Amino acid sequence: MRIVADTHCHTIASTHAYSTWMELVQEAVRMELCALAVTDHASAMPGSPGKWYFQNMTCIPKTVQGIRVLKGMEANVIDYQGNLDFCDPMPNCLEWVIASMHEATLPGPRDEDMCTQAWLKVAEDPRVRVIGHCGMQSFRFDYERVIPEFGKHGKLVEINNNSFRVRKSAVANCREIAKLCKRFEVPVIVNSDAHFCTQVGKAEQALRMLEEIDFPEELVINSSRERFEGYLEKCGLL
Repeated sequence: MRIVADTHCHTIASTHAYSTWMELVQEAVRMELCALAVTDHASAMPGSPGKWYFQNMTCIPKTVQGIRVLKGMEANVIDYQGNLDFCDPMPNCLEWVIASMHEATLPGPRDEDMCTQAWLKVAEDPRVRVIGHCGMQSFRFDYERVIPEFGKHGKLVEINNNSFRVRKSAVANCREIAKLCKRFEVPVIVNSDAHFCTQVGKAEQALRMLEEIDFPEELVINSSRERFEGYLEKCGLL
């Protein structure tokens, strides 16, 4: 199994990342991807770009060097009612929104019930396409209760390759989440969460974990061009 699109990538606009849009695109070309989503952090994350950055994405072409470039954002869950730090109003040009929890933007103390309630509300948010790296141990929630709700509301559950590198405590949880996605037939998307261009399209550890649990390839939305473009078409993004 491989990925044909990488839909969680950061540029220098997120000041803890180190590559430009074009450097990401060029690596996507080299990796023979069909699509790339650039998803810099929304406002609550320290060092994130301002609202004009997202509103001005209208200047970015739909396709660059043969790569479908999706204009995106990684929105931060900012409270346990499931609110997100979107620009207000949300830019019309925004095509791909990931919702994620981060220590820097969702302070504790917290417990499993609080995180469960937050994710249940995020699941209902029609602006969100992807649930980002939700295996973090510090934000553990009731997986059996929430994963089916992600599927019910059409959310893609992300299997984030970066978690296997920098969030080691999340790895066992990622496996548990993937097993539940398999059980409840909830589609997933496998991403690099690239913070430097050489990481684009690389998801070997996440894919290896899916293969180890015999995860159905047809539930991995970005495992074939036909499947991914079918999803884009369904969403009116093709």
